[in-house]
Amino acid sequence: MIRVLFAAPAKDWEEYRDVLPKAITDAGIEAEIVLETREPETIAYIVYAPSSRLRDFAPFINCKAVLNLWAGVEKIVGNETLTMPLTRMVDFGLTEGMVEWCVGHVLRHHLDIDRDICRTDSEWAPHVPPLARNRSVGVLGLGALGSAVAEALAALRFRVSGWSRSPKALPNVDCFDGDAGLNAVLSRSEILVLLLPQTPGTRDLMNAERLAAMPQGSVIINPGRGPLIVDGDLLSALDSGHLRHATLDVFRTEPLPSDHAFWSHPKVTVTPHVASDTRAGSAAEQVAENIRRSEAGEPLLHLVDRGLGY
Repeated sequence: MIRVLFAAPAKDWEEYRDVLPKAITDAGIEAEIVLETREPETIAYIVYAPSSRLRDFAPFINCKAVLNLWAGVEKIVGNETLTMPLTRMVDFGLTEGMVEWCVGHVLRHHLDIDRDICRTDSEWAPHVPPLARNRSVGVLGLGALGSAVAEALAALRFRVSGWSRSPKALPNVDCFDGDAGLNAVLSRSEILVLLLPQTPGTRDLMNAERLAAMPQGSVIINPGRGPLIVDGDLLSALDSGHLRHATLDVFRTEPLPSDHAFWSHPKVTVTPHVASDTRAGSAAEQVAENIRRSEAGEPLLHLVDRGLGY
C-alpha cells in the first residue's frame, strides 16, 4: 500500500474527502491518504494545492511526483526543494468551465449586450452587430484551455487568431508564434482573450505598447493571470478611449483590494476569479490516473516543463 499526502487547506479536503479515495481505488491502487505526516520518507505522492502551507519538499525523499490541483503552477514551479516530477491540473471540468465563461463574455461584447441591459433611458435605438464571421477575436495562449476556447469560438464562425510560444496548428484558427506573430494577432483582435501562463516571459506582456497595437475600440478579456497586464497602462488605454472595455477575472492581488480603480471604472468588469475552477470529481480522476501511470511505469499526464515554467 502506498501513502499519499493531501497537502491543501482543510476546505479543499471537504471537497475531496469522498471522491479522491474512490478514484484511487477505482484506478486499482491501494493507498492510504493522510493530511499530515511526521514520516515524510513514507510518502509516495503529494496531492498539492499552492495555497497549502507546504513549502519544503526536501524531506520527501521517496516521493515519486507532486500532483498539482490547480492549472497554474507559477507559485510552485520555482521551488528549489521540489526536485521530483510536477504535474498540473487539466481536466474536462476545468476546460469546459473556461470555454463557457470565455465564450459568454466574447458574445457579450460582440453583441454589445450591455447597451440594452444597462439602458437608463427609453430611447428606441436599434443596433445591429456584425455577424461572428465578420468579427476578429484573438486568443493569446494555445495550451489546453486556450486551444479549447479558440476552437469553440471558431465553431461559432468568429475569425479566430491564436498565439503561442511554440508553433501550433488548430482547425479553423490562424495560429501564430514568435514576436512577429504576437504583433499580427494583436493588430487584428477586436476582442482579445488572454490565456497565457504566468512566466517571466509573459509577466507585463500587455503593456502600453502592446495595448496600443490593438485596434481602436477593441476589448480585452483576461481569465488567465493578473500579472499579464500592466494595470496602469490598461487604465490609460481605457481612459483615452483606445480600448472600449476590459473584462477581468484575475488580478495581481487577490482578492482585488476594495480601493482598486478597477472596481469603479465604468469600462471595467470585475469577476472574482470564477472563470473556471477545478471540479473535485473530475480532478480526483486525473490525480488517480497519474498515480496509476506512475506505478505502472507509464508517462505522467500534463508533466510540467521546469524550463518553460508550465
